Amino acid sequence: MPKQFVAHYRESDKQPQTVKEHLLEVKRLSEYYGAELNVGHITGLAGMLHDLGKYTEAFQNYLQLAVFHPESALRRGSVDHASAGGKLLYEIFHEATPKDKFKMILAEVVGNAIISHHSYLHDYINASSESPYYQRVTKNEDILPEYSKAKEHFFYEIMTAEDLADYVDQAVDELKQYIKTNKGNVVEKLTLFTRFVFSCLIDADRTNTRLFEENRTLTPVNSHNLFNDYYKKLICSLDSLNDKPESHTLINQLRGKMSERCERFASKSSGIYTLSIPTGGGKTLASLRYALKHAQLFDKKQIIYVVPYTTIIEQNAKVIRGILDDDEHILEHHSNVVESNNRSGDETEDGALTIREKLELAKDNWDCPIILTTMVQFLDTFYKLGSRNIRRLHHLTQAVVVFDEVQKVPIHCVALFNHALNFLNKFGQTSILLCTATQPALDYVHHRLEISSNGEIVSQLNQVADAFKRVKIVDRSYRETFDNDKLIDFVGELLGDVRNILIILNTRAVVRSLYQILKNKYLGVRVFHLSTSMCATHREKILEDIKTSLEKKQKVICISTQLIEAGVDISFECAIRSLAGLDSIAQAAGRCNRNGEYDGLRKVYIIDHDEEKLDSYALEEIRKGKSITKNILADMHRDPTSYGGSVLSKSAMDWYFQCFFSEMNAKLDFNISNLKITMTQLLYADRESSYLKAYKEAHNGKTLPLILLSSLRTAAENFYVIKNTTKSVIVPYREGENLIVQLGSTESIEDLNELLRKAQHFSINVYDQELKRLEQGGQLAYYLDGQVLALKESAYSDEYGLDIEGESGFEFCGY
Repeated sequence: MPKQFVAHYRESDKQPQTVKEHLLEVKRLSEYYGAELNVGHITGLAGMLHDLGKYTEAFQNYLQLAVFHPESALRRGSVDHASAGGKLLYEIFHEATPKDKFKMILAEVVGNAIISHHSYLHDYINASSESPYYQRVTKNEDILPEYSKAKEHFFYEIMTAEDLADYVDQAVDELKQYIKTNKGNVVEKLTLFTRFVFSCLIDADRTNTRLFEENRTLTPVNSHNLFNDYYKKLICSLDSLNDKPESHTLINQLRGKMSERCERFASKSSGIYTLSIPTGGGKTLASLRYALKHAQLFDKKQIIYVVPYTTIIEQNAKVIRGILDDDEHILEHHSNVVESNNRSGDETEDGALTIREKLELAKDNWDCPIILTTMVQFLDTFYKLGSRNIRRLHHLTQAVVVFDEVQKVPIHCVALFNHALNFLNKFGQTSILLCTATQPALDYVHHRLEISSNGEIVSQLNQVADAFKRVKIVDRSYRETFDNDKLIDFVGELLGDVRNILIILNTRAVVRSLYQILKNKYLGVRVFHLSTSMCATHREKILEDIKTSLEKKQKVICISTQLIEAGVDISFECAIRSLAGLDSIAQAAGRCNRNGEYDGLRKVYIIDHDEEKLDSYALEEIRKGKSITKNILADMHRDPTSYGGSVLSKSAMDWYFQCFFSEMNAKLDFNISNLKITMTQLLYADRESSYLKAYKEAHNGKTLPLILLSSLRTAAENFYVIKNTTKSVIVPYREGENLIVQLGSTESIEDLNELLRKAQHFSINVYDQELKRLEQGGQLAYYLDGQVLALKESAYSDEYGLDIEGESGFEFCGY
């Protein structure tokens, strides 16, 4: 009787999962993920071959020692089981005569996913004139002992060589059809497709292992039924709003018309569309109406909201949950409380589950009907190093993805963002909705976004904007500057005429400085401070306090960075905005007289604050945007009829973004200065690649025998959304204290998953330099083998959030 080969042992009862069971189950799940997009044999091929290397005595002995004798001097991950499947494909299709180009491409796409399934995709070629992928798939049996035996076991237990050849032929047909039906640059299509295949494999492998470990079966959610139910609840909620007396105001009637337009537009086939509702136009509910209706009509499996700031997630999630009355099927993903492990090794530490492996297996794959996440998380899913991020990618297909305040996509990521959206729409059959009052000209740049023809939901944009007009822009930046002293005097003058003021400045330092002076300056005035140094729950509490004070008609001043100006549903009588990009000016105006509750047109003052230090590289986008806005304002001072007579007109906004993208053109493709190359060049390299020429020179004229040449891992290692590295840290704010204690004692994967999900609301992102100061001051606590960080009580205050100087003096219960 053949030997039983084991893939895993369950931690709780040491029951084995055989290699045969694991490969066939991962194959089925991978096929399921890919079949929805007609590539099930391609993804299934990755699933059935990924653990081929476990059919060896070396791995079986290693696994026995790791599980039953963990005290042995065993180097965990010392047996390479990931290379064998990729080697088999390379051996069959690259060493064959005659060579079939499509089978070679298939072997390279699927083989890379297989050899990388415990780390990240390998470079086909890199800056060192080497091919890490080629080196892995051409290992000989001295380095991969028992490889031939592993093949024999695979063909005996999983699939015969003849059946594998038939299966591959079907996969090749799928690949040809993919290339034929998805027009455009073939290299670009294959690079993104490789990521998709890798995502399917990673998720299928992790999901199957988690289900085995928890001794459960997969129970899919019926999204179609849920979306039908959600749609009925939304319409019922909208009807109830229409029954209220305030529904008859002009603003609410306009919001109703926008919502109805979204419903009608949802019947159009999936595409890339824009929803340019003016600020305060009710785009959250209007876009939800579009998404639910479109998902029903075209059988989409998920609805995903992507926003620039966590403040919008908090607000949108509260609104959506309140209407849909469902916590279980709505996931908020603010940040990675546990960072993806980007270690250089490539073998899982199979055996007794470590804390790290439990964290890797925790359900963090966006397998949820409605997801609210950030632009950082979206872009990380496509481009960042580590398997936790890319695992989620395939869940972005056959979906409706709504980008709220899309103008906030970082300038260096514009080309990558456009490539990702074009791929999701063309191949992924995903419908994409770009929501903002200030649409960026993403179809103006070289790597353009392919917006569908007649893709704007709102017709006659200028007339609609005029109908929503509630504010008047007053330019105090023309030939005049402010410092904090002058600004404080100006605020004092305004308080004689208005009850509340919103002040938005460009840097945290100036915001904090102004707050410290103003909080004790005017008697009878409540002064609030908002910052990204506060966790989500903390900011939500402050915003609720502000709204309560506004409702009570108390005197209020709110001082904030730009986090308040995109999507936060709050309305002030007057606003002051430090000079910045024109889109920021428009968004700030959207926090003033938002619902038309104040008489007439309320004033939004633009000032030039000379204490803001905008010289750093990190603030270049603000600096450039400020300069272009200043020129537009100067144009209007010279000719008040410029841009249709309004600084917030569509023509002004179009001109602003064209100027902005032109000035920042050199950055749109994501420059990697240390390599003197762009990210797009790394990802979409062709036969003219400088790396390929260098490879040939370094290897005595020998050509690399591969078709694909992308430097996938190098690109991922150099990718970032935020220039300065940040790490998520849990803070001891309210329930955050209990979560920290529980994280220190939990054992099961399911409990970890739930705790990490809750912890996002009590986490902040801390820059490296701040992290070092906290470590030096002994202000950090470490949990789960050091992979989860928590802030100590003395470093967090009710007033400022993160308080590195330890000036808070506030007490917290327990810790």
